[in-house]
Amino acid sequence: MAGLLASMGTKKPYLAMILIQVISAGMSLLSKAAITKGMDPYVFVVYRQAFATLALAPFAFFLERGDKSPPLAFALFYKIVLVSAGIAVSLNLFHFALNYVSATFASALVNTCPAMMFILALCFRIERLSIKQGHGMAKVAGSALGFAGALVCTFVQGPAIYPESRKDFLRAYKQSYTRGDWIKGSLIILGSNGAWCMWFILQGPLIKLYPAKLRLTALQCLSSCALSAVWAAAKQRHRESWSLGWNINLVSVFYCGAISTAICYWLIVWVVEKKGPVFGAAFSPLALIITAVFSAALLQETLHWGSVGGAVLLVIGLYGILWGKSKETEIAVTNQNEEAEETDLEDHT
Repeated sequence: MAGLLASMGTKKPYLAMILIQVISAGMSLLSKAAITKGMDPYVFVVYRQAFATLALAPFAFFLERGDKSPPLAFALFYKIVLVSAGIAVSLNLFHFALNYVSATFASALVNTCPAMMFILALCFRIERLSIKQGHGMAKVAGSALGFAGALVCTFVQGPAIYPESRKDFLRAYKQSYTRGDWIKGSLIILGSNGAWCMWFILQGPLIKLYPAKLRLTALQCLSSCALSAVWAAAKQRHRESWSLGWNINLVSVFYCGAISTAICYWLIVWVVEKKGPVFGAAFSPLALIITAVFSAALLQETLHWGSVGGAVLLVIGLYGILWGKSKETEIAVTNQNEEAEETDLEDHT
């Protein structure tokens, strides 16, 4: 019995990452369903971030009440709002792009984020390029494969893998796409990924200024909600577009905001603490597979060979970057340990 419990304890990070990917796939599917049914994507983002703020606020207030975080001065709050503009732009672009591409395709292109992150980190001198070493070559090759996969997904559709579904009761969620829609949606999602990567990179300096992570996340959700509300109000002035009934729209914004943001945040933080960031990122293609299966079954989306080929390149590129990053971390830890041992020997002599 003790051995079984110990085995379950070691499997918890794996189970947590599988749950995160299932929740993420559900977010893509529900977002697509709501927007296909006619919900304005900008209004969707406002409600999503509002539910996320309401879900995180009680935890931020009670769990971090005793933390010695610096006071929220105006200059610091201004920086938080400014950084939050990145996530607001990313979410608005992503949900707007769902008018032009399928949920599966959108999930596939999200896997370009590690390649974009690597290139942006090089530009900001956060990462160093070591082409002469194996891990450096793996990251460069992985980035190149990732962008090649994105290009294949965008410009090579190919024949359908299986015949189109004819189920009438799902026809309300059926949507057809032209080649122009496919390309337009792809470029918008790549822009969304770029904004998200910029926002993610800026989290490091921001957490140093305000280390209360839950409160910082809640403040960024609130700020992005306010910024998105201004944009949505300017683009959509019809009162009917802002109404939420007891339908798929309400379910989608609640799920994406309260469940996807709040639950996934806690699970990701826990997994990263236990296993590190590379372990968590390695599971991201699972959300693509789950989304592909359920979007075909529930949203009548048809998979094409070109999209599958591009997705395969994206996943191979992703694992190339992750392997290179993992090896780089191992080398850095080994060097630090050797330096520490040398220092101890010098102190003893």
